[in-house]
Amino acid sequence: MCADTPTETVDYKDTLNLPKTDFPMRAGLPKREPEWLARWEKLGVYDQLRAKKDRTPFILHDGPPYANGHLHIGHALNKTIKDMIVRSHQMMGHDARYVPGWDCHGLPIEWKIEEQYRKKGKNKDEVNIVDFRQECRKFADGWVDIQREEFKRLGITGNWADPYLTMNYHAEAVIAAEFQKFLMNGTLYQGSKPVMWSPVEKTALAEAEVEYHDKESFTIWVKFKVVEGAKAEFLDRASEMPIISGNDETGLFTQAFEKFRNAHVVIWTTTPWTIPSNKAVVYGQDIAYGLYEVTDTPDESWVNVGDKYLLADNLAADVFKRARLEENQYERTCDVTSDELQYLKLAHPLAGAEGGNGEWDDIRDFRAADFVTDTEGTGFVHCAPSHGMEEFELYRDLGMLEQVITYNIMDDGGFRADLPFFGGTYILDRKGKEGNANKTVIDKLAEVGGLLARGKIKHSYPHSWRSKAPIIYRNTPQWFAAVDRAVGDDQNEMGETIRERALNSIDKLVKWTPQKGRNRLHAMISDRPDWVLSRQRAWGVPLTCFTKKGSLPTDADYLLRDPAVNARIVEAFDAEGADCWYMDGAKERFIGDAANPDDYNQVFDVLDVWFDSGSTHAFVLRDREDGAHDGIADVYMEGTDQHRGWFHSSLLQACGTKGRAPYKNVVTHGFTLDAKGVKMSKSLGNTIVPETVVKQYGADILRLWVAQTDYTADQRIGPEILKGVADSYRRLRNTMRFMLGALDGFDAAKTVAPADMPELERWVLHRMAELDQTVRLGYRAFDFQGVFQAIFNFATQDLSAFYFDIRKDALYCDGDSAERLAALTVLDMLHQRLTTWLAPVLTFTMEEVWLERFGGDDSSVHLVDFLETPADWIDEPLAEKWAEIRKVRRVVTAALEVQRTDKVIGASLEAAPVVHVDDADVLALLQSVDFADVCITSAVSLTNDPSPAEAFRMPEADGVGVVFEKADGDKCQRCWKILPDVGTHSHVATCSRCNDALG
Repeated sequence: MCADTPTETVDYKDTLNLPKTDFPMRAGLPKREPEWLARWEKLGVYDQLRAKKDRTPFILHDGPPYANGHLHIGHALNKTIKDMIVRSHQMMGHDARYVPGWDCHGLPIEWKIEEQYRKKGKNKDEVNIVDFRQECRKFADGWVDIQREEFKRLGITGNWADPYLTMNYHAEAVIAAEFQKFLMNGTLYQGSKPVMWSPVEKTALAEAEVEYHDKESFTIWVKFKVVEGAKAEFLDRASEMPIISGNDETGLFTQAFEKFRNAHVVIWTTTPWTIPSNKAVVYGQDIAYGLYEVTDTPDESWVNVGDKYLLADNLAADVFKRARLEENQYERTCDVTSDELQYLKLAHPLAGAEGGNGEWDDIRDFRAADFVTDTEGTGFVHCAPSHGMEEFELYRDLGMLEQVITYNIMDDGGFRADLPFFGGTYILDRKGKEGNANKTVIDKLAEVGGLLARGKIKHSYPHSWRSKAPIIYRNTPQWFAAVDRAVGDDQNEMGETIRERALNSIDKLVKWTPQKGRNRLHAMISDRPDWVLSRQRAWGVPLTCFTKKGSLPTDADYLLRDPAVNARIVEAFDAEGADCWYMDGAKERFIGDAANPDDYNQVFDVLDVWFDSGSTHAFVLRDREDGAHDGIADVYMEGTDQHRGWFHSSLLQACGTKGRAPYKNVVTHGFTLDAKGVKMSKSLGNTIVPETVVKQYGADILRLWVAQTDYTADQRIGPEILKGVADSYRRLRNTMRFMLGALDGFDAAKTVAPADMPELERWVLHRMAELDQTVRLGYRAFDFQGVFQAIFNFATQDLSAFYFDIRKDALYCDGDSAERLAALTVLDMLHQRLTTWLAPVLTFTMEEVWLERFGGDDSSVHLVDFLETPADWIDEPLAEKWAEIRKVRRVVTAALEVQRTDKVIGASLEAAPVVHVDDADVLALLQSVDFADVCITSAVSLTNDPSPAEAFRMPEADGVGVVFEKADGDKCQRCWKILPDVGTHSHVATCSRCNDALG
């Protein structure tokens, strides 16, 4: 025994290998992140990555955001997911190029300029159109610059110096050229049909420009009187009708009229303003109808005793309730068959009205239609084919459009001035609120006795997503791309028509994440009508075509189709931009000697902006050096609303010009909601602005929120959620900080080969190899939540709570032992892998972690690839062994925690538990390792003796019992283990291991 007493206290702190690092506990991200952004820009990281040779290109094509405002949280989510896709594929060995882009044309920007004009008392129509377009261009340019800096602040990598803009001259030229392909392949036509129309914005809208909100609407039950006689154009169908009796055709009409003399057919509508445009009423062939007679009336009602009404039996009770009648105030008098209905004629409720000038005196058509149901309304549907697609298609297929189309509603939503009773009234006022048209129609119907009942209903109704005002369906001349007409180009294995090609592309060429995106887009393409290409606005790419004067849209020579004319237009647009279309003499310049310019009209409608963005595959992917060259992207990634937006228009446009989809993968994210799951709205005050999050927490916290959420569904975000994200970040940061501290002074010359490592280190290698596969597969599948969760669980559970916890003793207290050197070797491997694996997510933090060890003026984690991880690190038997060891360890740890809670011990090193293990094989596993070190106790006893009654047990570890015993001996003043040999060595109060380490 040495002369020193074991109880003497000596400070051995300076002899330990304690962690040392400048990596701070507090990240200070809001302040430090801009420094890294400046560093990356100085290094030219994106350009350096592009300079790497012999790498397979990987192209994520950016769906262009709109250049008209600051970023919202949806933008941050979208761009961050894209950035993770690009960065992860780059680090897996690809040349992952990313060209950001912006949508610059269209109504939102035009609307902003008009608002500025209105504030100044200026009239847009009095401004030169080229000057107006230049103001729109300047407005978009300004917002591009603002949004670019906001995106860069989020750590988004890309070719920010040379983005794509749909208003660039070359882009405008290509958009025009892509439109001309529809002109030349025979799918372009001009037609007149009901389209979604914004009276406030005075233009047609695409489905993607419409959103649905609750709206309170007037609802009315209107009476159409059964009358005798019929107009000749409707009598020609009588010969095709089944015969009720042996009477001739005239007799059949008379017979039906006599049975239902003085009766009314009742319709129901939520759009009273369409009644002046009514041309017909339709019924269901298989619906049960009855004739009902009023037998009594309440004090206030528009019905009289003896009134007769034709109604669907399933709806009659509800209709009479709306008319304020009780069940005992009406009766069903007889059945009504569809054979009888076909011989009835109806009069418009305004027929014969004084001052109507005969506008509504014609007999209304009355026939069966397959879209009529008896689940709502009356069982009869009023038809205004100018304002309803189903009615339009019905009469189109009958060849009767000329008889039923009206032009009563102007582009501002007002009735034509010369329409009796209603001229000069408006469906909406200038602010998009309820106008006076509905009330005027209702009042007139009440005046002439045309109403049975009226009320109001709150229902989901389409609104313009820009003006937020309700829209209407309005028949207007528009330009369409036919989706079911054979495309006049070479044979294509995807099909002859745009629809066939799109549906086949969806199923044969594209992978969907999530899979339900396929179902949604497939259903939309299957059911969609022809694509409305035209808009009646000023800021956009014009429909570069000419129509022949005196010809009809159905005539073969109606459109000028000349390759030389098309080429002149494209060449001019490429050099001067689309403004040259509006210059004096443009028609003569472009037609040239191909035809007599005086024989043609120049079209001035502009293309739907979805055609612009749908064409981006041509001028971005095909034409740019950093594009895909074949015009096909590896990935399109946008929100779920883009199934009816960019995914949709890109698919239609490419199938019309390329014959297939322009993408191989479509990845979809959901919408961002507040913490309660409510859609964000400025009026509700529940919005989260990216800039606010970045200033408080840093962009990496926002990026981590994206990685932690299931982006394929709707995501929630709020202060408490962000606090949780920040807590996860701190735990991960502490893991990285421990590694950096332990690796201080790491000597690469002293690394240990995997074969020479202890089992515990080889188990970590196994887990690294497993995780390498998970990370790569996850990133390839765009599963960032899965990737991060796997890395986070590994870092916090396998490493911090297990491996680091065990190896702290060897790392701090050993000299150059094989165990310590092996641990340092593994930490080096962990550092390089964890840092690169997490770099696509925590862009800024992983740069900091990387530079702590591999600093230098030219160094960056974003310039390296994921390290190759040897497959032979996988060792399943070893993993199974350590899974059993950890299971028993959890029982020991829990047993010691009871003693700690009861203040029997302060630290686990004060314990020397006895572990009873029933299974001999498990016992052998524990005996093959230093189980005391694994449990972080000073000693442990292992036995297969039966567990005594007082032993601590856990249900999930059957056959294991732990009996607490205190450690025997004195506390080593260097490693704090309590061992019998402490105080028996040359160094005061040390154990043999520490004595040897001190030399």
